[in-house]
Amino acid sequence: MDLFDRILKQAGPLGQYADHSEGRYMFPKLEGELGNRMYFNGKEVICWSINNYLGLANHPEVRKADADAAAQWGLAYPMGARMMSGETKYHQQLEQDLATYVGKEAGYLLNFGYQGIMSVIDAMLSRHDVVVYDSESHACIVDAVRMHMGKRYAFTHNDIGSLEKNLERATKLVDGAQGGILVITEGVFGMRGDQGKLKEIVALKKKYNFRLLIDDAHGFGMMGKTGAGTAEEQGVTDEVDLYFSTFAKSMALIGAFIAAPKDIIKFLRYNMRSQIFAKSLPMPLVQGAMKRFDMLKTMPELREKLWKNVGLLQNGLKERGFDIGDTNTCVTPVYLHGDPMEASNLVQDMRDNYGVFCSVVVYPVIPKGMMILRIIPTATHTEEDIRITLDAFEAIGKKLKAGEYKMASTAAAV
Repeated sequence: MDLFDRILKQAGPLGQYADHSEGRYMFPKLEGELGNRMYFNGKEVICWSINNYLGLANHPEVRKADADAAAQWGLAYPMGARMMSGETKYHQQLEQDLATYVGKEAGYLLNFGYQGIMSVIDAMLSRHDVVVYDSESHACIVDAVRMHMGKRYAFTHNDIGSLEKNLERATKLVDGAQGGILVITEGVFGMRGDQGKLKEIVALKKKYNFRLLIDDAHGFGMMGKTGAGTAEEQGVTDEVDLYFSTFAKSMALIGAFIAAPKDIIKFLRYNMRSQIFAKSLPMPLVQGAMKRFDMLKTMPELREKLWKNVGLLQNGLKERGFDIGDTNTCVTPVYLHGDPMEASNLVQDMRDNYGVFCSVVVYPVIPKGMMILRIIPTATHTEEDIRITLDAFEAIGKKLKAGEYKMASTAAAV
C-alpha cells in the first residue's frame, strides 16, 4: 500500500472529527491581547484556556522587557548550539538561579518543554536501566519512555501499591546488573489537577534503590509557600532527584529547565542530544525569562490573586453540583457525560451564546461517553468573569441533561 493512501484511510482517533470540529473545539483561533477576555469568531469571550497562571503573558513590564531585549540583541544571538558557539553568561545565570530557587545545586536551560524532558529521559537511561512511570503522565513522558531500549513499567495513577509492585519487578531485573531504576511522575497532573504523591513515593526510597524525576510544569510558580513547586508544597525538595519544569505555564514563555546535583547536570550538558545539536535559546527569550522569573519571586500578590480565583471558581462549581474530581491545584476539570459530537455542540453554545471559552477533552484522551471541560484560572480573571462563567455552566449543564446537544448532533448528521 502507498504510504499516503494508508495515512488518508486512517485519520486517527481525533482526526475523524476534523470536518465537523476543526475551528470549533479543535484548532480554534483565539485573537486579541492575551488575557482574561479575548476574541473568538469576532466575539469577546472570557478565556479559560491559556496557561497564563500568574498573568505575566501580557504584563506591561514583561512586554517592555521582551521588546528591549529584542531591540538590543535581535532574534539570532547567540548563534549555534551552546556547546559550540551559543553559550552566554545570561544562559548560565538564569539556569543557576532557577536551580537555586527549586533547591538544587545546578540547572540546565532547555529550548522546549516537550523536547526537553524527552531528551533528559533519553540521556539518563541506558538499555540496562528500568523506568517506572505514572500511567497518566504527560504525552512527552510517554513518548520518551517509548524510546527507551530497556524495560519500562507504568504504575496505576497515584497508586502507591501499584508503584511498589513495579519497583519490586524493576529491582529483580537490575539486581547485580549494570542498570538502575528511574521513577517518573508529575508534580501536578495537567488534566485531572491532582498532585503526584511525592511524599509517599520518596518514602519508598527506604526500601528500594531508585531515583525520582518529576515534571512540575503545572506546579512551578504556583505551588509551595514561595512558588518553588510541588516538591516545596509537599516538603520533599531534597528527596526529588531531578526537577523539571517548562516556562510555558507560570512564566508564559518558550523554554524549560532541568535541575539536579551538579555532576548530573554536567553529564546532561555533554549528553543531551537535543541541546548539543540544536541552536541556543535566543537572547530575548532568555532575558524575557529572567524578567518573568524575577516577578514570579518578588510579586507574591500575583499568586495570591490566582489562588483566590481558584477558590471562587472551584467552590462555585461544586456548589452547583458539578464534578471537578480530585483536583487540589489550579487546574480545574469539569467532568460531564456525552459523546464527541455533543461536546462540540456544547462548546460552540458556550462560546457563541454565553461568551465563555474553555477547552474540551474527549475520547481517546479520556474514556468513551465522557467529556472534560478544562478550566485554567489565572490572576487576571475577575469576580465578574467567574460569576458569568458559573451561570453559563449552570445553563449548559441543564441543556446537556435535557439532551439538547444530542438532538443538535442528530440534526447535524441528517
